[in-house]
Order: sequence, then structure tokens, then C-alpha cells
Amino acid sequence: MTAPLLRPGDPVLVTGGSGFLGSAVTRALLARGLHVRALVRPTSQRGNLEGLDCETVHGDLTDPASLRAALQGTRYLFHVAADYRLWAPDPAVILRVNVEGTRALMREAMAAGVERIVYTSSVAALKVAGATAPVDETAPLDPAEAIGTYKRSKTLAERVVEKMVAQDGLPAVIVSPSTPIGPRDIRPTPTGRIILDAARGKIPAFVDTGLNFAHVDDIAEGHLLAFERGQIGERYILGGENLSLEAFLAEVARQTGRRAPRIKLPRAPLFPLAWGAEAVARVTGKEPLLTADALRMSRYMMFFTSAKAERELSYNARPWQEGVSDALAWFRKAGFL
Repeated sequence: MTAPLLRPGDPVLVTGGSGFLGSAVTRALLARGLHVRALVRPTSQRGNLEGLDCETVHGDLTDPASLRAALQGTRYLFHVAADYRLWAPDPAVILRVNVEGTRALMREAMAAGVERIVYTSSVAALKVAGATAPVDETAPLDPAEAIGTYKRSKTLAERVVEKMVAQDGLPAVIVSPSTPIGPRDIRPTPTGRIILDAARGKIPAFVDTGLNFAHVDDIAEGHLLAFERGQIGERYILGGENLSLEAFLAEVARQTGRRAPRIKLPRAPLFPLAWGAEAVARVTGKEPLLTADALRMSRYMMFFTSAKAERELSYNARPWQEGVSDALAWFRKAGFL
């Protein structure tokens, strides 16, 4: 089936439309002239939607009736919303939102006759353990091997979408963003917190790990490219550049006039600190700065390649340093720094 073009006036629903990545997708769709309906939770911050000519509707992935109402009259769906936390007082909440919420939304989308869907998965659903080169789309992660609830939830949710594509004809294309950085990280995300702490001089040391970083607006544009050029049921990594955490922190330090951290820490002695931070978090309700799952993940270089998206979608990512610059500028303007 030939993929449709996004035409001015087409009605489209974006879940998580007020979030970091969701608001970037919303802006990209508005720039194409579409009629965007942003699904937001009643408790969500709306700052990322201020001044935008889009419709907002209240809803929650755990409330199928609200999803049904939000989908009425829409042709297309971008499912960007997710519970993106590496730690939660009740991990079952993350699974309920990311897995069961995705299942419910896809069922409602099919019932509403939605013609095409872009589902935002994550590189968290790909296997990096044992990799000797940047990982591509051919390395799906077994949910049983996932480290932490977030990774397990995104892996299980991706399996849900794949199964519905194969068995029910769900018209979904899957995109797998790497680590987005840039403006409007309003919450902020775990990566945004690293940028903020580094900019404040609160990260004097680091562990030996690596990530793939991409500007959030490039990842958002990749969503639109996947809509128009992607194949139903296919997975496309939307990433940028692979680099060590040390190099990333050094760039934040350079742009903020601080001294880059030079101390490389072993992981093992940090686990008691992580367990203590989690114990405190269970009392305060605030996310801990260090978690045991994050330490376990850091054993691997989480490097990925976007070659398939570049080849099949004409996806392209700007230099990652611009993402750091835009993130810092936004954090300053928003009063975080």
C-alpha cells in the first residue's frame, strides 16, 4: 500500500503532545499545515503548547473511553506518549501505561478507522549486550533480558504493536528514537537532568558508558518521514551520533564554561549509593539521581545506527552539539539554569 502524504488540514492525533518529543512532533505537523489534536493528561504541563494553533484534549492511556473520544474524526495517529522513567515507586504503573495503554490505544484506533499510525518505540527495545558494532533494527530485545521496568515495558509494547500489525492489519510504522536532546525538555527527561546537573557543576565524575544522541527536532521530523515513506510493520532507528558519556559531559562543560569531569568511577562501589538513593526516593516520592538499573545499563555502550532510516526515509540528523546548545539555551530561558 502506498503511504499517504501529510496534507494541510488533515486531522491527526498526537499522544503525549505536550511532552518533550511529543511537542516536537506536534510542531513538525503544524509546520506542514495539519490539524493537530494533542492528547494530554489533565495534570500535564502545557507550556510546550503555548502559542501553538492546535487542539488539546484531555485523556489518559489507562482510560480507553478518553482515547475513543480523542480519536473521533482523526485520520492519522502519532503515538508518542510514554511513561519515560527509569525508576518509579510502583513499577507496575510504567507497565500499565506503556504496554496496556498502547494496546488499548491501538484497538481504539482500529475501531475508529484510523488510516495510518506512527508508533514511537525506543532503542531501549533493541539488544546491545554482546554487540561488537552499532546495533541496527535486526536485533530485537527479548523482554526477559531487558534491564529495568522501562526497557521491559517498551519491548513488550513493541511486541504488542508488531502482533497487531501481523494478525489484525494494524496500519502502523514503528520508529525507535535514540536519546533525544534539545529544547522544551520540560519535565525534564533523565537525559535532560544529566545536562542540567552537568551545567550546574554537579557531576564531578562519570562511568565508562556511551549513548547515541540526536536533536529532538530531527527525531520529530523522522516521525513524519516514517509516516510518508515507511513500510507498515517495519522498524526505523531515529538516532544521531554515538559517543561516550565522558565526551558528552565534556561538551556540556565546554558550552557552560565549566571544567569537564575527569574522574572515571568503577560501577560496583556505586550500587550501595544507588540503593540508598532509591530508598530515600520511596519516602520522598522524588526520582533518585542514581538508580541500580541505570548502573546496570551503563555496562554497555548503547550505540546504534540510523543507516536504514537514512537510506529508506532520507532521515538526517544535525551535529549533536547543536542539541546540547539548544537544550542549554531553553533551560536558561525557562529558568532551570
